[in-house]
Amino acid sequence: MSKTKVLWCCKECGHTQAKWTGNCFACKKWDTFVQEVDIDQKSQRFSSPSQVVAKPLSLSDVSEGELRRFTTGMGEFDRLVGGGIVSGSLTLVGGDPGIGKSTLLLQICNALAKQGLLVLYVCGEESAEQTSFRAKRLGLKSERLFLLSETLYSNIKMQVEHLKPDVLVIDSIQILYKAEIPSAPGSVSQVREIATECMHLAKGMGIATFLIGHVTKSGEIAGPRVLEHLVDTVLEFEGDKQHGYRMMRCIKNRFGPTDDIALFQMAAEGLQEVLNPSEAFLQERLKETPGTVVVPTVEGSRAILIEVQSLVAASSFSTSTRRCTGLDQNRLALLLAVLEKRMGYALYHTDVFVSIAGGMKILEPAIDLGILLSIASSFCNRSIDSQTIVIGEVGLGGEVRRVPKIESRLKEAIHMGFKTCILPKRNLTSLSPDILAKIHVIGVERVEEVIHELIG
Repeated sequence: MSKTKVLWCCKECGHTQAKWTGNCFACKKWDTFVQEVDIDQKSQRFSSPSQVVAKPLSLSDVSEGELRRFTTGMGEFDRLVGGGIVSGSLTLVGGDPGIGKSTLLLQICNALAKQGLLVLYVCGEESAEQTSFRAKRLGLKSERLFLLSETLYSNIKMQVEHLKPDVLVIDSIQILYKAEIPSAPGSVSQVREIATECMHLAKGMGIATFLIGHVTKSGEIAGPRVLEHLVDTVLEFEGDKQHGYRMMRCIKNRFGPTDDIALFQMAAEGLQEVLNPSEAFLQERLKETPGTVVVPTVEGSRAILIEVQSLVAASSFSTSTRRCTGLDQNRLALLLAVLEKRMGYALYHTDVFVSIAGGMKILEPAIDLGILLSIASSFCNRSIDSQTIVIGEVGLGGEVRRVPKIESRLKEAIHMGFKTCILPKRNLTSLSPDILAKIHVIGVERVEEVIHELIG
């Protein structure tokens, strides 16, 4: 008998090598190698091989066929994925446990089944009775929605070929396994092979397939990075469970725009669409309160007004505390250094806390000026006009830099009733007369100008 070949596989990027090392040479991560048994390459590896031999075509000879899309009736979700679910697409949905992945997909499946589509929901982590109980609690019922409690891929494939559904949901990919692979379910080899099988199945039979994926402690989707490369669309659920808001972010989409978001709110009937995110985030705002500033941010194609809150208090210890929620810790440290240098504020012996109200996470630098103003407002204990919004990226020299999509930000502010906007002076030339007639804009070049203008 031939000796079993053992490989070491990186669970972050999927890189394989013959011996264990502490550091992965491909992704540079530490302590990520797990032992895997090599798959026999002589046997047929995939159970869903392509039946048609592809031939090279000239770019001008390729027919531009219309993509068949299924609308779910949830306007926010349809907009997020580019206008509807594409037939034969493979979508990966990730998020923290209990954030609402299964609930949302069950609602989508029910909506598609009511349109006459055949839907198969593979509930590998639960029994069919448990999933049915959740569906009844959400008020969902359809004769064309089928549940299958199974984890062996060969059995699932057999049922798919027999039922021939239009939509397939795998909940979750980390629980499925192939009997030919000796590794445990959820291992790098199993996840990689199951994802490839699902891709062949979706493309070969034209089934719109959803894969629900677990996440690691750091919030990234568990499994090798090749999992995200194989799929057509990657959707990530974010949000704070205490606030009830759930934000779905599209970080990859081969059939539509990327980096767009859709906002939902958890209710007794399931996830409900939030059609006006700005109103939802600002509805509990206290006006004329020191340390609060409203900032327009852009997520994908949508402008959203958010509230930045800061609290500066005297420190009781020799080492001051810097804490933030919803933004990058390193960015906060950089902005505090700029504020100390340019304004002479003695922040080194104070505790500084900054938060994005509503549980949202913002990464774009266009909110820098708003963060600086909220900290300065709390430090001086002076409030900023509640009808004013602030936009601008801040450089290390204290200069206020230009930001993109300025008109969409201002249109959202006008829609929400704001009267004044502080923005970079270089953005003034790109504004139309219609915008300037509806809101008073003040162009600034340096941080000192803004603080003297609003706080004094």
